[in-house]
Amino acid sequence: MTSPSTRPFGILLLDRALPPDVTLPMSPVGSMRNPATFDFSTISETVVGAYGDDVVRGDPRLGPAYAAAARRLVDRGAVAIGSNCGFTIRYQAAVAGSVKVPVVMSSLLLVPTLLRQLPTAAKLAVITFDTTHCGEDLLGVDDPAERARVVIGGVEGSQLWHNEMRRTPLPTAVADIEKEVAASVARLRAVHSDIGAILLECTVFPLVTPAIRRITGLPVYDITTLCRMTFASVA
Repeated sequence: MTSPSTRPFGILLLDRALPPDVTLPMSPVGSMRNPATFDFSTISETVVGAYGDDVVRGDPRLGPAYAAAARRLVDRGAVAIGSNCGFTIRYQAAVAGSVKVPVVMSSLLLVPTLLRQLPTAAKLAVITFDTTHCGEDLLGVDDPAERARVVIGGVEGSQLWHNEMRRTPLPTAVADIEKEVAASVARLRAVHSDIGAILLECTVFPLVTPAIRRITGLPVYDITTLCRMTFASVA
């Protein structure tokens, strides 16, 4: 029998709308697309038709496509499943209901847990790709008092945002991503001095997680944090 620790972690990928004869260059370490990001093996399936702009806006028609791609990953041996867009939390129930392995579609699943880790007077900063599409319904927090402890900043309108919202996205330099994420964090901290931890929603942001930890001196969590924890639970 194959042990879970020798089986891969499955990753559901956005559709980059590439021509058939075009191959993307390898993404930097930290990206969900780069196998070197993790110290365990990964496999991936592109969710056909799941374009970044549609997923960010929450196209409900994509749920079945995500569920079907998740089943393909399980058929290939995936022991757990994640995704490379935080806004796919909208499809969490559809995917989790379609397979019998742990499913962690978004780092936003960590919001309730992180609030309980912090002192009750501290706030959790969520840095998202686009605040206009990151509503309260994605946070998993029903208690108004707890919801008030979550403050949200974003990078909409930035170069990264414009590049990723293209139907075929363009690469953004890691230095530019760091600058944009750090600026969003700084804006929140200028208003909320009681921020105790940071959660990065966008799956591009793990490229700069170490830099944000260094700049802020705060605990910083992202999708790779959740994927590692989930894989460890079945390894």
